[in-house]
Amino acid sequence: MVEEFRNEPLTDFSKPDNARAYEQALAKVEGMLGKDHAAHIGGSDVTAEAWYESHDPGELDRLIGRFPRLGVEHVDRAVDVADRYFPTWAARPAEERAGYLFEAARLMRERKHEFSAVMTWEAGKNRVEADADTAEAIDFLEFYGREALRYAGKHPITPIPGERNELRYIPLGVGQVIPPWNFPLAILVGMTSAAIVSGNTVVLKPAKETPLIGHWFASLMREVGLPGGVLQFVTGIGSEIGPRQINHPRTRFISFTGSMAVGIRLNEEAARVQDGQIWLKRVVAEMGGKDAIYVDDELHDMDAAVQGTIAAAFGFSGQKCSACSRLILHDAIHDEFVDRLREAAAKLVVTHPSKAECSFGPVISESAGRKVAEYQGIGREEGKLLCGGGRVDGNGHYYEPTIFTGVDSRARLAQDEIFGPVLAVIRAKDYEDGKRIFNDTIYGLTGSIYSSNEDRLDDARRTFHVGNLYLNRKCTGALVGGHPFGGFNMSGTDSKAGGRDYLLLFQQAKSIAEKII
Repeated sequence: MVEEFRNEPLTDFSKPDNARAYEQALAKVEGMLGKDHAAHIGGSDVTAEAWYESHDPGELDRLIGRFPRLGVEHVDRAVDVADRYFPTWAARPAEERAGYLFEAARLMRERKHEFSAVMTWEAGKNRVEADADTAEAIDFLEFYGREALRYAGKHPITPIPGERNELRYIPLGVGQVIPPWNFPLAILVGMTSAAIVSGNTVVLKPAKETPLIGHWFASLMREVGLPGGVLQFVTGIGSEIGPRQINHPRTRFISFTGSMAVGIRLNEEAARVQDGQIWLKRVVAEMGGKDAIYVDDELHDMDAAVQGTIAAAFGFSGQKCSACSRLILHDAIHDEFVDRLREAAAKLVVTHPSKAECSFGPVISESAGRKVAEYQGIGREEGKLLCGGGRVDGNGHYYEPTIFTGVDSRARLAQDEIFGPVLAVIRAKDYEDGKRIFNDTIYGLTGSIYSSNEDRLDDARRTFHVGNLYLNRKCTGALVGGHPFGGFNMSGTDSKAGGRDYLLLFQQAKSIAEKII
């Protein structure tokens, strides 16, 4: 009997033993960096003539590792292996498929700090953010394993006299899993495990910025005995092999998390029926957001709202699709809130994420840094600089927590997804104006409202148009099972990862009716 799902506890690093254990994991993983790593196809290691490198975004001279720069021919080989193994895997009992996830969760839990340490070195996550990432990955394995068992059970249908009827959920086929770099373990694990536990086979390509943590997960699945034909781990450059992943006629579905621009192109390409293709490809896409926190003039605790805003805007350098990048303040509390916000931002420590005092570290890449710098410049034209606005010293992509006030709701700073530590503060005349500004975006992923007015909270439940709405708390930190995650409009297909609907995206329903003779 499988126990009821419970979220993996986060680590309390204020306890000396926990802090010491993380320091040991950092040292151990650092000693393993700089090596060459193979891709995996059909259970065998695969390399290529060309390689690419992953570097620590907080210390650019630190080589994380080298990875094969696979080509289209490798994608074809991976799809062929996955396609041939699919009937075998689809026929395996749900209990067996879920068992691989449960065992992977057990081992990941034992090595929790080491998985997190990889992300500190490779993705620039401080220990708190990395620990939450690993905990979420464990949650996905545990939750989706249980969900597979539920979907494999008996489903209620209306009885028909003279017939024996049933409804079964069956897998789709070969899927392409294309995860992002910002949650390089949690989202990668969630997308991959949901697909394979549903009976599909998968070609997984990690983000080029974070291949090592993807390699750790793929190796873990080999360790637990997952058959080689189920999960193909291919490394490479998205612009070179991504189109083939999407356009291959044997690709049945694409699971993608990334930017809106790439998601739109992917969706357009996937809609084209290729020669030999006998289905319409299913696309599961999560594409980002321009998330807002609205603070009402009637609220319980202004300091709590300030701290929630700081955490949501600057956690992991603002590199979350759920991050707060618009702060909407009711006119009556605007000035006092801004003063407290400036004081809170001044306490943030920007340094290498391996250091215990780090509030947040670098952005992921040079191109990400250029974008942050560009919007720091745009903000000076569109608003008033409250704090930050520049780089931070160090041999990495470090940028100050930057806040602009007096921003118009239609300004670029308030409309464009920046994906960095830049916050636009917008003044609202009243609650209705705040609601208008909140919804004035092409996105619809997450958002928060801080208010003590129950009528306004009830109105927000109905009219604030986001997939994940939070009341009197920050707009980041969705928990598997408790906060099914996915957004509206240009935020994607509202996939609701970590919820009871998610596995439906990787299955199709088959109705079977037998006449009683």
